[in-house]
Parts: sequence; structure tokens; C-alpha cells
Amino acid sequence: MVRDDERIDDLQRNHYGIIQRKGAFCFGMDAVLLSGFAVVKKGERVLDLGTGTGIIPILLEAKTEGEHFTGLEIQEESADMARRSVVYNGLESRVDIVTGDIKEAGRLFALSSFDVVTSNPPYMNETHGIKNPGDAKAIARHEVMCTLEDVVREGTRVLKPGGRFYMVHRPRRLIEIIQTMKAHGLEPKRMKLVHPYVDREANMVLIEAVRGGGPLLKAEAPIIVFDENGEYSREIRETYGY
Repeated sequence: MVRDDERIDDLQRNHYGIIQRKGAFCFGMDAVLLSGFAVVKKGERVLDLGTGTGIIPILLEAKTEGEHFTGLEIQEESADMARRSVVYNGLESRVDIVTGDIKEAGRLFALSSFDVVTSNPPYMNETHGIKNPGDAKAIARHEVMCTLEDVVREGTRVLKPGGRFYMVHRPRRLIEIIQTMKAHGLEPKRMKLVHPYVDREANMVLIEAVRGGGPLLKAEAPIIVFDENGEYSREIRETYGY
């Protein structure tokens, strides 16, 4: 189940664990926050684009009453770890991991077939200076294999009319994100900025958009990750489970 260069990290939910490779790209606070921000209702089906080692589908299965969760991942090594984590947690009937390209999501899955789409995509669109574009960390952090446009376009294609799209990204690209969403028929409805400390500028933004929704965006109270002592804030501990 776990190879010599891997470990199992405790997710502090339902006694679940996730397999990750030492020294490789591992999930962070952004994935945890997205899993807490996303609303998944009873009986809904969810697709996570660029799922990595499967952190978001597994956390959403633990936190919500959704019916089924699918993760799409282009890197076979990460997809393999995600599948083994699904087995480790006994979630084979609830979570599927598919190896495939985000740019082909509309072909891999039936159109308008998911109630919810989530994504924690690569944040950086500057790919110059990358020593190895095939490196797992480079693919996770930079738009090497897919762009923001690809994620939004394909996510919209597989989302039901009225379905919800959830994304975590960087605030510096907020205007581009909103413009791209609106260009593909997604209407941003909720937004939360995330600050590492109360006196620091935001370094993440959480966005909910609705396919075919009306134009009304609610800016919710921001999330502060750490308190003045450098410990996780009360909100992070109580709302997001860390």
C-alpha cells in the first residue's frame, strides 16, 4: 500500500489518511480551505480538476453528504497515490480517480453531468526559468500542462446548468479569473480572501461561481490562518478542522 519513499499523513477527519511521496509536491492549506469553502449538498456528484494525490475528493467525502466524488489528474504517479489512498480509506464506492488531461475533461466525462466542480489549479502563468517542465512540482505550481482558461472552460462544460464551480487561486489574478469565468458562462457569486496573519495582505482567494447564475457577487468576511502567536486561528481549527 505504501512504498519506501512515501508516508501516510493523518487528515484529522474520519480517521482518514493520505499517501504522499517524501520530497514531492504535497497538499497545503489551500486544498483544506477549498474543501471547507465548497458547498456540496446531499446526493450531489462532484468533480475535482487536477486532484493531485486526491486530497480534495477525500476531504469532501468526509465533510459533506455528496453522493460521489471524482478526481481528474494528468500525472500517473500522483493519480496512483490517490487511488491507493482511496483504497486505504475504504472509499472505493464513493471516490474515483481518473488519469487524464484537464483540457479533455469535456470528452472524458458526460457534458453537464456534475453538480459541483472544484479546482486548486496551478497559480503561476510565468513558465520561463523552469528547469524541468516535466517535474511534478513544476506541473502543480505553473501553467505547464493547463491554463486558467482550460480549467474554467472544461469545468463549465461538465457542470450542470445552475451547478457550482469552486476555485482557490491567487488574488493578483482575481480580475483575470472573474473575466474568464464570465466569458464561459460562470457567474461569480461568493468570494473570500485568505490572509496568513491579520496584518498581512491576502495570499489566497476562494471563489464560488454558478453556471448561468445572475450577476450578484458577495464578498464574505476574510479568513485569517494564524493568530498572533503563530498558531492556527480559531476559525481554522473549528471551521476547517485544523
